[in-house]
Amino acid sequence: MSRPDSGSNFGPRINDRIRITPVRLIDETGTMLGVVETEEARRLAMVAGLDLVEIAPDVRPPVCKIMDFGKYKYEQAKKDKQGRKTKTFEMKEVRLGRSMKVDPHDVEIRVQQARRFLLEGHKVQLVASYKGREMAHKEIGAVKLNDAIAKLVDLARLDSPPRFNGKRLSAMLSPDRARIDAYKRKHPTPKPAPTKAEKAAAAKPVAEVAADAAPTTAGETAVKKPKKVTKPKKVVAATDATATTPTSTEATS
Repeated sequence: MSRPDSGSNFGPRINDRIRITPVRLIDETGTMLGVVETEEARRLAMVAGLDLVEIAPDVRPPVCKIMDFGKYKYEQAKKDKQGRKTKTFEMKEVRLGRSMKVDPHDVEIRVQQARRFLLEGHKVQLVASYKGREMAHKEIGAVKLNDAIAKLVDLARLDSPPRFNGKRLSAMLSPDRARIDAYKRKHPTPKPAPTKAEKAAAAKPVAEVAADAAPTTAGETAVKKPKKVTKPKKVVAATDATATTPTSTEATS
């Protein structure tokens, strides 16, 4: 009798979904218990407080294992997520522009862009285009394309030399890991710019830091004495009698 679909679209069969009997059973510790009836395997899983999971449905008898199915699904989802995080590399096209009209400065900008792509691990296709009567002077675009390739050979290897495809002249380069590693050793990545907090800490005067912990002659740290607070002097206001008392000159007169 043919076995029904293993249900791969819904994950492995567990517990009551396992219909075939007998099964080859592995317990929760990984010990092979041998061939047992499916009902007995379910009973052992229930006693352990776990699930009976069919892990190899295509063999006879199928292999089942006693495990925590929820934990198993979580670990599988975690592995799948890590697999999707794998970095993928692409083929980047860098257009040098029209062969007759492109400025050397613009070509240099495109070369720097291609260098960034190669350092990131991407393949680069350099393209020089032609239009109309420019096809009569193909060598001009070829010279510019070869100059660009010469500036990139310290990071890449030439997979496809310059060749025409219609009105486009293109060449393919792929990153060379050994050359890129050597380049990174000679040109390490610059440190990130300091934050505002780091700048404020660096701007603190050295004299202020030294004054906070100045050593005394005994080798101990000097303790700052609190400054004396001077009390304001009392000003005695003149009374009315004092204000009306005549001076000695007035009394003599």
